[in-house]
Amino acid sequence: MAYQGKKLVNDPNDVVTEFIEGLVETYPGLQYLDGFPQIKVVLRADVLSATYDKVAVISGGGGGHEPAQAGFVGPGMLTAAICGDVFTSPPVDSILAGIRAVTGPKGCLLIVTNYTGDRLNFGLAAEQAKAEGYKVEMVVVGDDCALPPPRGIAGRRGLAGTILVHKVAGAAADAGLPLADVAAEAKHASEMVGTMGVALSVCTLPGQVTSDRLGPGLMELGLGIHGEPGAAVVDLQPVDVVVSHVLKQILSAETQYVPITRGSRVVLMINGLGATPMMELMIAAGKAVPQLQLEHGLAIDRVYTGSFMTSLDMAGFSISIMKADSAILVRLDAPTLAPCWPVGAEVVGDRPPAKIPVPVPVSNASSKKESIMSEPRKLNELGCILQVAIEAAAQEIINLTEKLNEWDSKVGDGDCGSTMYRGATAVLEDIKCYPLNDAAETVNEIGASLRRVMGGTSGILYDIFCKAAYASLKQNQVISSRQWATALEASVAAVSKYGGAVAGYRTMLDALIPASEVLRERLDAGDDPLTALLLSSEAAVTGAESTKNMRALAGRSSYVAPDLLSSVPDPGAMAAATWYRAVALAVESKFHPSKN
Repeated sequence: MAYQGKKLVNDPNDVVTEFIEGLVETYPGLQYLDGFPQIKVVLRADVLSATYDKVAVISGGGGGHEPAQAGFVGPGMLTAAICGDVFTSPPVDSILAGIRAVTGPKGCLLIVTNYTGDRLNFGLAAEQAKAEGYKVEMVVVGDDCALPPPRGIAGRRGLAGTILVHKVAGAAADAGLPLADVAAEAKHASEMVGTMGVALSVCTLPGQVTSDRLGPGLMELGLGIHGEPGAAVVDLQPVDVVVSHVLKQILSAETQYVPITRGSRVVLMINGLGATPMMELMIAAGKAVPQLQLEHGLAIDRVYTGSFMTSLDMAGFSISIMKADSAILVRLDAPTLAPCWPVGAEVVGDRPPAKIPVPVPVSNASSKKESIMSEPRKLNELGCILQVAIEAAAQEIINLTEKLNEWDSKVGDGDCGSTMYRGATAVLEDIKCYPLNDAAETVNEIGASLRRVMGGTSGILYDIFCKAAYASLKQNQVISSRQWATALEASVAAVSKYGGAVAGYRTMLDALIPASEVLRERLDAGDDPLTALLLSSEAAVTGAESTKNMRALAGRSSYVAPDLLSSVPDPGAMAAATWYRAVALAVESKFHPSKN
């Protein structure tokens, strides 16, 4: 079902002009022509046509693709960008105004993405400017590799590879080359680059409804940058598979979109379409580089990852591959003050062919751990109890993963179950290396396993919990039930001290504090250790359930409105109660198997 898109805008008709106002306020090196709303032109603040002694490089197109094109205005790149309304080619008068504002005696180069409206409007403006005495050349970029070779006059669409052409042309102009040479370098660069896009969602135009063309579990291959349908709609695939498909499409020997063959040197651009997190773009980059190297036999000279040419709030990415030579690399590496060019990707000398991770420094405790792992694996009674208890606790957490995530999606950031799952699976994997006959060392190793994979607050708190228990337990040769109770008390105290929470704060302590108190009370009352453990586990569950009625005073839930917390237990408390209860039942099963 289509629905109204949410946008942080004022009047949907003013979004491009207000974007320009914000852009020039942010970057002092940029300015705009006073012609709103008809004329929307961003230009270098330091350029006056009467005195500018270099070729002006001008590009433009409809709004909605930010940072393209206005974000690439600056020394060493574009001299001006002509902006149209969202997904609408800028009118001829705007283009002419931009040409007149920045074009000096050396003339100007227009770089145009291959869409009919852009070609016609920029072409007419070029002819008018020539009639007024300006020197003008135009290069049209069509780098789309998604569709079959064109049979009509439309040709290939202009996509994110255009930004690389901007950089090459801008650097050539900044070097003082004449117009014919700048145009030749731009045309050559445009013929060396191919792009293909992939989308997970359809973009929403300001003031309009969101299309429901792409339903859950679907993705679109080969779409353009205006929300138009792509070459195919397919089931959502892992990023490795998507990247592989896109690379093969761009480098296809049958279509020969780009003159790239095995042994070629190339530049790679991973471009976000507007709503794709940097994490996902970097994942795509990390998968694309080795595939290009190993499967296609290419040398990667440069990698640019970020959002360069977007499609409003579309989720997805495009990949551009440009055949590189020394001349192109010189242009790409040339300095620029264009605010959105990724200067952090510049290199000194050749890019290394492979990045080898730096070895992790060896811990002083490594030799001790290795000696423990090399010891014969024959468990005593304590070791057997610890093994079944640990395995049961981890398995119960794994079983509860989805429920924990569900609770956490309502009161936190939605990943409690996934975080606890990583910890539980790590414990199950590492248990074969735990010194189970040594309870203190085993607890210490569990903390190390959790810290390694869980991360964030949960991982640290559980490691603190285990470290405190280890410090308490290691003082004893033989560990009694009372010493286990003391260790639990020490762990609770440490988590409270460093985490800042106490009972009633709606955290895992609301399960562990009642468990610790009941365990001590029942042992002091003379109950046998197993009964005391079972009763304390019941107290843990009751305590966790009681968090439904608590106001959060710690953790991410403290930022959530109280009415949203009601009836939802704290996920961390439920996780703690779950593994604690599992330990109690596993120990009971070990000593009284007939009861289970």
